[in-house]
Amino acid sequence: MSAGLPSGRQRRRLTLAGVPGPVAKGRAFTRQALRDWGWDRTETSEDALLLVSELLTNASLHANGCRELVLTADELALHIEVHDGTTTPPARHSAPQRGIPGGRGLYIVERLSDRWGTHTYGTGKAVWAEIEASRLEYGMAAGR
Repeated sequence: MSAGLPSGRQRRRLTLAGVPGPVAKGRAFTRQALRDWGWDRTETSEDALLLVSELLTNASLHANGCRELVLTADELALHIEVHDGTTTPPARHSAPQRGIPGGRGLYIVERLSDRWGTHTYGTGKAVWAEIEASRLEYGMAAGR
C-alpha cells in the first residue's frame, strides 16, 4: 500500500455540470488526488491523467456534457468514473483513420486501463476505468 493512501477506501468528487473547461479542471483535480495518495511519481500516474482527459472529453463531445468526476482509491485500484447526461453507451469507431483527429478515445481507455465499462442510471450514465494500485505504486518513472 502507498504511504499516502489511508487504509480502506477514499473517494473524491468534482461537480462539472456547467463548469467551463471541465477537462482541465478534472486533470488538475486528479493530479492533486494522486499527489495526496502518493501515486504521482509513477509512469502510470500519467496514464491516469490521460484516462481522465479521454473520459471527460468523450462526455463533453458525445454525451451532453460532463456532470461529475469521481475518483475512488483503495489498496487494490484507482477507479475513475465520469458521469454524463445520456444513457447511450459509448461506441468505438470501427477504424479510426490515420491523420484525422478523433475516434481514438475508447481505444486509449482500453489500452491504458486494466478494466473499463459503463453503467446507466436515471437520465445519465457513468463511464469508468480502473488502474490497479500496484501499477501506481511500483511503476516509478525514470529520473524522479
